[in-house]
Amino acid sequence: MNKYWKSGDPFVWLTGVALMFSLLMIAGLMYLIAAKGLGFFWPSSLAEVKLKDGSVFLGEITGHEKVKAHGPTGEEVFIERTQLKIGNRDLYGLDFKWIDDDNIEDVAYPKYAVALERREWGNMYGFIKQISEGGNVVCTGNESCWAVLESQLPVYSEIYEEIKGIEKGVIGGINREIEHLRLEIRGEEMGGGNEEKIRRLEAEIKEEEAKYREQETKLTGLYSEFGKEVITMTSVDGRDKEMALGSIVRAYRPNSLGWFGKASLYLSKVWEFVSDEPREANTEGGVFPAIFGTILMVLIMSVVVLPFGVLAALYLREYAKQGTLVRIVRICVNNLAGVPSIVFGVFAVGFFIYGMGSTLDSIFFKEALPNPTFGTGGILWASLTLALLTVPVVIVATEEGLAAVPKEIRDGSLALGATKFETTWKIVIPSAMPAILTGLILAIARATGEVAPLMITGVVKLAPQLPVDGYFPYLHLERKFMHLGFHIYDVGFQSPNVEAAKPMVFTTALLLILIVIVLNLTAIIVRNRLRKKYTTSAV
Repeated sequence: MNKYWKSGDPFVWLTGVALMFSLLMIAGLMYLIAAKGLGFFWPSSLAEVKLKDGSVFLGEITGHEKVKAHGPTGEEVFIERTQLKIGNRDLYGLDFKWIDDDNIEDVAYPKYAVALERREWGNMYGFIKQISEGGNVVCTGNESCWAVLESQLPVYSEIYEEIKGIEKGVIGGINREIEHLRLEIRGEEMGGGNEEKIRRLEAEIKEEEAKYREQETKLTGLYSEFGKEVITMTSVDGRDKEMALGSIVRAYRPNSLGWFGKASLYLSKVWEFVSDEPREANTEGGVFPAIFGTILMVLIMSVVVLPFGVLAALYLREYAKQGTLVRIVRICVNNLAGVPSIVFGVFAVGFFIYGMGSTLDSIFFKEALPNPTFGTGGILWASLTLALLTVPVVIVATEEGLAAVPKEIRDGSLALGATKFETTWKIVIPSAMPAILTGLILAIARATGEVAPLMITGVVKLAPQLPVDGYFPYLHLERKFMHLGFHIYDVGFQSPNVEAAKPMVFTTALLLILIVIVLNLTAIIVRNRLRKKYTTSAV
């Protein structure tokens, strides 16, 4: 028996069992996230639930559970209850309702029940009473008005897109130009002032203001067109609700949809999620700004961390005289990898934002002061913070790769007349590239999911502008941005509508995991190709 334990076989089996349990737990977690997240967009049937007391509710059945309760004599009993998403928040004041199964008298699925996704107040469930325009009734009844609704919604969607284009594109550009001219005038006044140039700039501001008023008039016309037609919906309990057709994002009758109809609607909702902006306190709509901000931040971080990490590792391994000082530096690098991320965030606020940012503002943007440009949180400082956070990982992985390059290869290169720099640049670094990319993969995996340092260095709940646009210099590193990790935190823990936010948490988490997988797979593919190319490497 002692011989068996000394052979090490039990430990091999224990390691295998531990690995199996770890993989099972990871697979179970991924299944839970995928099941909760992917099912969020499927158009569920609308159930009409009648209770024994005569009340009736219409909505989506979203949950079922067994809970403890107290019986008539005070004893503990278990009751089953069903969660119903009743929508109509502006009528009922809540989106969800728990109903005890014992109180349910009947459940039906009316074929022509209508679900409306609105830009505000969440979903509306009910039946169409009428559609009117300017006080004149266009149609009445659920069936005759459904055709009108289907034909008019695309028209109002185009109007809404035109309004957004003017507000964010044209008017945004005009405001940007006015602000640029205003700062230029202030700069002239601070520098002594060229009266002729100032008058010319003021004239240009007046021209831009005239353009603004023209676009404002156009917007007023579009908004009046946007609210021209009004739909009246009747809830299942007989309440009427009027709303403009322009306030409706999507309308469908899930109980009359076939499988292909629901699949088509499902895909359109998924596309909206990844390509649109959030609405309703981030609990509805899309997360495109958060996707864009997450990927851009990781790319900037990678561009910064890779050269600095590789250069530091090269110096420590190839050029520094090995001794006590180098050992201390290596210990410090290893310890940095274990420092809590929030500490890096606090350091970044003091060094990057209040130090470097305020200095840049005082030198290059003094006409904008006291409003900060770089002296406040932004995507640049957030990316540099994560670069500091992950550079120890790149240094350690690169050093391991450099140490694994065979000494014979170095000696052969030097013997053929190459300098130390040429040997390092053309032989050592390419051979260690798989290990370098391994460090980058680990850095990306950690940086993508970090939230704590970002909360104080530039991430926000809702960013009005992307860090990239069509205005010079095109990449605006001083802007605040959205991030998927912070979006999950905000929706899951800061949302006023907790029940409505739960599915969005799972969906966004699944999306974040997929982005991490895609970024890592890209780096892994590049690493494997380099590993095949430099087959002489021992990495």
